[in-house]
Amino acid sequence: MQACRILVHTATSCLGSGRAAHLEALAARRSGLSANDWTATPLATAIGRVPGLEGAPLPADWARWDCRNNRLAWLGLRQDGLFDTLLELRTRLPAHRLGIAVGTSTASIAETERAYRELDADGGFPADLRRPEIHQPHSLAGFLQEASGWHGPCLTISTACSSGAKAWAAGARWLQQGLCDAVLVGGCDSLCGSTLHGFASLQLTSPQACRPFDAGRDGISIGEAAAFAILVRAGEDDPANAPHLAGYGESADAHHMSAPHPEGLGARMATLQALRRAGLAPTDIGYINLHGTASRLNDEVEAAMVTGLFPATTLASSTKGWTGHTLGAAGALEATISLLALEHGLLPGTLGCTQPDPACGPQLLLDNARHPVDAVLSNSFGFGGSNASLVFTRGIGHD
Repeated sequence: MQACRILVHTATSCLGSGRAAHLEALAARRSGLSANDWTATPLATAIGRVPGLEGAPLPADWARWDCRNNRLAWLGLRQDGLFDTLLELRTRLPAHRLGIAVGTSTASIAETERAYRELDADGGFPADLRRPEIHQPHSLAGFLQEASGWHGPCLTISTACSSGAKAWAAGARWLQQGLCDAVLVGGCDSLCGSTLHGFASLQLTSPQACRPFDAGRDGISIGEAAAFAILVRAGEDDPANAPHLAGYGESADAHHMSAPHPEGLGARMATLQALRRAGLAPTDIGYINLHGTASRLNDEVEAAMVTGLFPATTLASSTKGWTGHTLGAAGALEATISLLALEHGLLPGTLGCTQPDPACGPQLLLDNARHPVDAVLSNSFGFGGSNASLVFTRGIGHD
């Protein structure tokens, strides 16, 4: 495939706002997970909460979009010069050729939950929550379109945990097909009762900070994040070490409502597709950001896939011990973490894992490593078997 140049990328999570905050937390091995304080009677689990959203409403011009998820998106947009780049591109490119592809699984459902808790005497939503814009899955993309003034193709992707990564793939296709000149890609998911109680009801949440790939792992930690990037077509005049999306792969297990394929066939297919589009072999990948949720079956299947496909010299880790599982934003957040590894040579270990599952091979990195890499892979394997893999390189890479 024709590689896509990444003009700017950024992330906001429980580790902080912007690339520098994430790089510092990863280097210091400082987790952002804390005891759950969501709702008056919180579940006994750990969460990755972004502070300060409650007291930061959207600007008055966009008040009808105001909700926790869009507040988080607005905070994320304003990091690392990304919003300024959005506005600058709008001045020199046709607005109808500026696209938006974003992933989310919760959108603004927390506001809908509150509306039902606070029904008025007639059984209707309270007056301040009678805003249709926030009670629908397209709330995030709609807000981003209005805030940016980008009026090209606008897509919401909701494929559970692969949503944010699939948004990158969609943006790359639009550029390759000539539909857009630039695309805002990424994802945003915020905490809400539906996900916390929903995953707890499936007995998938851990009472402590999650431990990806540890033999004693006992469930996930849910977090929230907003992560975005701007993609354009790669060109011969790109800076030599500019980061690029070199390949992507997508697949569906079609196996089970919640469990992954026991042999990891869908995950393997997505990984190999991404490598093939990038023109790379498994031996070319220096670092893999694993999906690694700390659920028993998912980690076991992914570990076996990596052990069987990649050489022992490849380094791989899950970073959900830092951020928790940010669901529809996970693929986008972990894309930024993968890009930080590519740009700075800091390969984060697997925080929380002290005794690796026997299914893990020598690829699993427990402690941080400083090692320059030229190509990295980021995996996002979603609930129900929706899979996406992204390959990032320094320089244009291969066609």
